[in-house]
Amino acid sequence: MAHKSPPRRRVPAWLELLVLLVVALVVSVGVKTFAVQMFFVPSESMEPLFITHDRILVQKVSYWAGDVKRGDVVVFKDPGGWLGPEPKLNAFQSALSTVGLYPSGGHLVKRVIGVGGDRVQCCDKQGRVTVNGVALDEGDYLMEGAQPSAKEFDIRVPDGRLWVMGDNRGNSEDSRYHQDLRGKGTIPVSNVVGKVFAIVWPLSRFTLVHRPETFEQEALQHDPLDRH
Repeated sequence: MAHKSPPRRRVPAWLELLVLLVVALVVSVGVKTFAVQMFFVPSESMEPLFITHDRILVQKVSYWAGDVKRGDVVVFKDPGGWLGPEPKLNAFQSALSTVGLYPSGGHLVKRVIGVGGDRVQCCDKQGRVTVNGVALDEGDYLMEGAQPSAKEFDIRVPDGRLWVMGDNRGNSEDSRYHQDLRGKGTIPVSNVVGKVFAIVWPLSRFTLVHRPETFEQEALQHDPLDRH
């Protein structure tokens, strides 16, 4: 007479749920560390592209095989002195912050205007920002009615650093306002978390983020001192 196999012990539902949560968390942390991370927009400094409380996705893979480019919108760690002390979060807030659903502080989002070796100035006779002597046409992304800069500057960006500015120039504490700090307002490339490639929340504002055409000008690639 054949013997019946003993019934398999069913894993308790609570334990199965716990295992699934742990796996999901590990995958989430892995993706966040190496590929994509969500961030919360805390201010108006990048209007009209981003508005307060937008959730944006930052792509880290794009910089594995290349450099940060002029015109990229990047999220970067505070290089020191740009922000106040980070707020203390409870366990629940920390969990939400891990997946970009709660503002945790310590990071900023700006547009890259100049990279290492560039000379960035404002303003020329027409009131425009110039990079290596080439004027930028910023009408596609600046806040409507905003001038390129009410504050004059002339900076040679050191190698390995970036000059960054918000699109809402009248309401952005960017490189222009930190020239008294180390790097004279520039930030280390190593502080860049990644490039913003999409707005994902609210769904009504879903859009992909592209580099403006003005940054594709061939003349931007050349130092004005090298021109004949």
